[in-house]
Amino acid sequence: QVQVVESGGGLVQPGGSLRLSCAGSGTIFIVYNMGWYRQAPGKQRELVARITNDGSTEYADSVEGRFTISRDNGKNTVYLQMSSLNPEDTAVYYCNAIIRPSRFVPDPVDCWGQGTQVTVSS
Repeated sequence: QVQVVESGGGLVQPGGSLRLSCAGSGTIFIVYNMGWYRQAPGKQRELVARITNDGSTEYADSVEGRFTISRDNGKNTVYLQMSSLNPEDTAVYYCNAIIRPSRFVPDPVDCWGQGTQVTVSS
């Protein structure tokens, strides 16, 4: 079974920094796009940042300049470095990855993590 697991969430003060990690595990042949999404109470889930397997990135306007997404293909891991955090960043952050499990099967799998809570508060 292919899965992704997030880590690194927690409680931080406004203006602080935090780094989230998401590691793929199981049978993995190729990891295509990876991304971070978040959902705050009473709000829709939104894209935070996305990175392709060739390194192209995309950010939500609300985090541009404050967050940085990166990946380590050797570890099947994607990171989200968050700086200058404010209370509006409080949400459950979810990792997403498009994964091809086997060289013999071309169909990719859309994998979602269970989420990690990020709370920005004094």
